[in-house]
Amino acid sequence: MEIVRCEKLSKIYGSGQTRVTALDGVDLSVEQGEFVAIIGTSGSGKSTLLHMLGGVDRPSSGKIWIDGVDISTLSEKQCPVFRRRKVGLVYQFYNLIPSVDVRQNILLPMLLDGQKPDEKRFDELTEVLGLRDRLHHLPGQLSGGQQQRAAIARALIYRPAILLADEPTGNLDKRNSEEILGLLKLSNKKYRQTILLITHDERIALEADRIITIEDGRILSDQEVAG
Repeated sequence: MEIVRCEKLSKIYGSGQTRVTALDGVDLSVEQGEFVAIIGTSGSGKSTLLHMLGGVDRPSSGKIWIDGVDISTLSEKQCPVFRRRKVGLVYQFYNLIPSVDVRQNILLPMLLDGQKPDEKRFDELTEVLGLRDRLHHLPGQLSGGQQQRAAIARALIYRPAILLADEPTGNLDKRNSEEILGLLKLSNKKYRQTILLITHDERIALEADRIITIEDGRILSDQEVAG
Protein backbone atom coordinates (compact mmCIF):
# COMPACT_ATOMS: atom_id res chain seq x y z
CA MET A 1 0.00 0.00 0.00
CA GLU A 2 1.33 3.44 -0.94
CA ILE A 3 1.86 5.52 2.20
CA VAL A 4 3.68 8.54 0.72
CA ARG A 5 3.23 10.18 -2.66
CA CYS A 6 4.64 13.43 -4.01
CA GLU A 7 3.81 14.92 -7.40
CA LYS A 8 5.90 17.68 -8.97
CA LEU A 9 6.96 18.94 -5.55
CA SER A 10 8.83 22.24 -5.63
CA LYS A 11 10.12 24.63 -3.01
CA ILE A 12 11.52 28.06 -3.83
CA TYR A 13 13.03 30.47 -1.32
CA GLY A 14 13.55 34.16 -2.02
CA SER A 15 13.18 35.97 -5.34
CA GLY A 16 15.27 37.69 -7.96
CA GLN A 17 18.98 37.34 -7.32
CA THR A 18 18.36 35.64 -3.97
CA ARG A 19 16.01 33.02 -5.47
CA VAL A 20 16.96 29.46 -4.48
CA THR A 21 15.20 26.37 -5.81
CA ALA A 22 15.51 23.85 -2.99
CA LEU A 23 13.21 21.26 -4.61
CA ASP A 24 12.53 21.10 -8.32
CA GLY A 25 9.59 18.96 -9.44
CA VAL A 26 10.15 15.92 -7.23
CA ASP A 27 7.99 12.83 -7.82
CA LEU A 28 8.17 10.16 -5.12
CA SER A 29 6.25 7.11 -3.95
CA VAL A 30 6.91 5.07 -0.79
CA GLU A 31 5.12 1.87 0.15
CA GLN A 32 4.03 0.98 3.67
CA GLY A 33 6.82 -0.78 5.54
CA GLU A 34 9.67 0.45 3.36
CA PHE A 35 12.93 1.69 4.85
CA VAL A 36 14.20 4.42 2.54
CA ALA A 37 17.49 6.31 2.87
CA ILE A 38 17.79 9.75 1.27
CA ILE A 39 21.34 10.91 0.57
CA GLY A 40 22.89 13.98 -1.00
CA THR A 41 25.45 16.68 -0.39
CA SER A 42 24.79 19.68 1.84
CA GLY A 43 22.27 21.94 0.11
CA SER A 44 20.99 19.19 -2.19
CA GLY A 45 17.42 19.52 -0.90
CA LYS A 46 17.15 16.35 1.18
CA SER A 47 16.27 18.12 4.46
CA THR A 48 13.83 20.37 2.61
CA LEU A 49 12.10 17.28 1.26
CA LEU A 50 11.84 15.84 4.75
CA HIS A 51 10.34 19.08 6.07
CA MET A 52 7.77 19.05 3.27
CA LEU A 53 6.79 15.44 4.01
CA GLY A 54 6.47 16.22 7.71
CA GLY A 55 4.30 19.26 7.14
CA VAL A 56 6.92 21.38 8.90
CA ASP A 57 7.13 23.60 5.81
CA ARG A 58 4.81 24.16 2.85
CA PRO A 59 5.75 23.49 -0.79
CA SER A 60 5.72 26.29 -3.34
CA SER A 61 3.90 23.96 -5.72
CA GLY A 62 3.02 20.30 -6.09
CA LYS A 63 1.12 17.81 -3.95
CA ILE A 64 1.95 15.55 -1.01
CA TRP A 65 -0.21 12.67 0.21
CA ILE A 66 0.55 11.01 3.55
CA ASP A 67 -1.57 7.95 4.34
CA GLY A 68 -4.11 9.09 1.75
CA VAL A 69 -4.39 12.67 3.05
CA ASP A 70 -3.43 15.60 0.82
CA ILE A 71 -1.57 17.60 3.47
CA SER A 72 -1.54 20.72 1.29
CA THR A 73 -5.28 21.05 2.00
CA LEU A 74 -4.79 21.13 5.78
CA SER A 75 -5.24 24.43 7.60
CA GLU A 76 -2.62 25.97 9.89
CA LYS A 77 -4.48 24.44 12.85
CA GLN A 78 -5.03 21.03 11.26
CA CYS A 79 -1.45 20.51 10.11
CA PRO A 80 0.22 20.27 13.58
CA VAL A 81 -2.47 17.82 14.74
CA PHE A 82 -1.99 15.64 11.65
CA ARG A 83 1.77 15.76 12.07
CA ARG A 84 1.54 14.80 15.74
CA ARG A 85 -0.66 11.79 14.98
CA LYS A 86 0.66 10.57 11.63
CA VAL A 87 4.29 11.68 11.36
CA GLY A 88 7.08 10.69 13.71
CA LEU A 89 10.04 13.09 13.62
CA VAL A 90 13.55 12.31 14.84
CA TYR A 91 16.32 14.87 14.46
CA GLN A 92 20.07 15.02 15.03
CA PHE A 93 19.32 17.10 18.14
CA TYR A 94 16.99 15.21 20.44
CA ASN A 95 14.52 18.05 21.16
CA LEU A 96 13.45 16.62 24.50
CA ILE A 97 11.86 18.91 27.08
CA PRO A 98 14.55 19.27 29.79
CA SER A 99 12.16 19.97 32.67
CA VAL A 100 10.04 16.79 32.40
CA ASP A 101 11.05 13.15 32.77
CA VAL A 102 11.54 10.57 30.04
CA ARG A 103 8.07 9.08 30.46
CA GLN A 104 6.37 12.44 29.90
CA ASN A 105 8.64 13.25 26.98
CA ILE A 106 7.71 10.00 25.26
CA LEU A 107 3.99 10.43 25.88
CA LEU A 108 3.98 14.12 24.90
CA PRO A 109 2.14 13.67 21.55
CA MET A 110 -0.71 11.83 23.27
CA LEU A 111 -0.81 14.20 26.24
CA LEU A 112 -1.09 17.19 23.89
CA ASP A 113 -4.12 15.50 22.32
CA GLY A 114 -5.68 14.70 25.69
CA GLN A 115 -5.46 10.99 24.85
CA LYS A 116 -5.09 8.22 27.38
CA PRO A 117 -1.72 6.53 26.90
CA ASP A 118 -1.67 2.99 25.55
CA GLU A 119 0.30 1.48 28.43
CA LYS A 120 0.88 -1.82 26.63
CA ARG A 121 2.38 0.02 23.66
CA PHE A 122 4.39 2.24 26.00
CA ASP A 123 5.77 -0.72 27.97
CA GLU A 124 6.73 -2.60 24.80
CA LEU A 125 8.45 0.40 23.21
CA THR A 126 10.42 1.33 26.30
CA GLU A 127 11.46 -2.30 26.80
CA VAL A 128 12.63 -2.66 23.18
CA LEU A 129 14.46 0.67 23.35
CA GLY A 130 16.13 -0.12 26.66
CA LEU A 131 14.56 2.76 28.60
CA ARG A 132 12.60 0.98 31.33
CA ASP A 133 15.04 1.99 34.07
CA ARG A 134 15.31 5.59 32.84
CA LEU A 135 11.65 6.62 32.71
CA HIS A 136 11.79 8.93 35.72
CA HIS A 137 15.10 10.54 34.79
CA LEU A 138 15.32 14.00 33.26
CA PRO A 139 16.89 14.22 29.77
CA GLY A 140 19.98 15.88 31.19
CA GLN A 141 20.62 12.74 33.26
CA LEU A 142 20.82 10.56 30.14
CA SER A 143 23.61 9.83 27.69
CA GLY A 144 23.29 11.04 24.11
CA GLY A 145 22.32 7.57 22.94
CA GLN A 146 19.64 7.28 25.63
CA GLN A 147 18.22 10.69 24.72
CA GLN A 148 17.96 9.65 21.08
CA ARG A 149 16.21 6.42 22.15
CA ALA A 150 13.67 8.53 24.04
CA ALA A 151 13.18 10.72 20.95
CA ILE A 152 12.55 7.60 18.85
CA ALA A 153 10.06 6.27 21.40
CA ARG A 154 8.22 9.61 21.34
CA ALA A 155 8.13 9.48 17.53
CA LEU A 156 6.70 5.95 17.55
CA ILE A 157 4.20 6.17 20.44
CA TYR A 158 1.28 7.22 18.22
CA ARG A 159 1.93 4.48 15.62
CA PRO A 160 2.66 7.08 12.92
CA ALA A 161 2.14 6.43 9.23
CA ILE A 162 5.76 7.44 8.60
CA LEU A 163 8.89 8.02 10.66
CA LEU A 164 11.13 10.79 9.34
CA ALA A 165 14.69 10.74 10.67
CA ASP A 166 17.06 13.60 9.82
CA GLU A 167 20.68 12.58 10.53
CA PRO A 168 19.58 10.80 13.74
CA THR A 169 23.10 9.52 14.46
CA GLY A 170 24.88 12.80 13.67
CA ASN A 171 25.66 13.61 17.32
CA LEU A 172 26.56 10.09 18.41
CA ASP A 173 29.72 8.04 18.55
CA LYS A 174 30.14 4.91 16.44
CA ARG A 175 28.75 2.47 19.02
CA ASN A 176 25.67 4.54 19.77
CA SER A 177 25.16 5.25 16.05
CA GLU A 178 25.12 1.52 15.33
CA GLU A 179 22.67 0.92 18.18
CA ILE A 180 20.28 3.64 17.01
CA LEU A 181 20.41 2.37 13.43
CA GLY A 182 19.72 -1.14 14.73
CA LEU A 183 16.69 0.13 16.67
CA LEU A 184 15.32 1.88 13.58
CA LYS A 185 15.72 -1.33 11.59
CA LEU A 186 14.01 -3.26 14.39
CA SER A 187 11.03 -0.89 14.39
CA ASN A 188 10.84 -1.28 10.61
CA LYS A 189 10.74 -5.08 10.85
CA LYS A 190 8.82 -5.53 14.12
CA TYR A 191 6.12 -2.89 13.56
CA ARG A 192 6.30 -2.58 9.75
CA GLN A 193 7.15 1.04 10.40
CA THR A 194 7.73 3.08 7.24
CA ILE A 195 10.98 5.02 7.64
CA LEU A 196 12.58 7.78 5.59
CA LEU A 197 16.10 8.41 6.83
CA ILE A 198 18.32 11.30 5.76
CA THR A 199 22.04 10.66 6.04
CA HIS A 200 25.30 11.78 4.49
CA ASP A 201 26.88 8.43 5.41
CA GLU A 202 26.63 5.88 2.60
CA ARG A 203 27.40 3.03 5.02
CA ILE A 204 24.25 3.90 6.97
CA ALA A 205 22.26 4.30 3.75
CA LEU A 206 23.20 0.78 2.69
CA GLU A 207 21.27 -0.59 5.69
CA ALA A 208 18.01 0.63 4.11
CA ASP A 209 15.87 -1.20 1.54
CA ARG A 210 16.17 1.63 -0.95
CA ILE A 211 18.48 4.60 -1.52
CA ILE A 212 17.32 7.86 -3.10
CA THR A 213 20.03 10.31 -4.14
CA ILE A 214 19.09 14.00 -4.40
CA GLU A 215 21.13 16.63 -6.19
CA ASP A 216 20.20 20.26 -6.87
CA GLY A 217 16.64 19.65 -5.66
CA ARG A 218 16.00 16.74 -8.01
CA ILE A 219 16.04 12.96 -7.59
CA LEU A 220 19.22 11.82 -9.31
CA SER A 221 18.76 8.09 -8.65
CA ASP A 222 16.38 5.72 -6.86
CA GLN A 223 17.76 2.23 -6.30
CA GLU A 224 16.88 -0.82 -4.26
CA VAL A 225 19.62 -2.15 -2.02
CA ALA A 226 20.73 -5.64 -2.98
CA GLY A 227 20.19 -8.27 -0.29
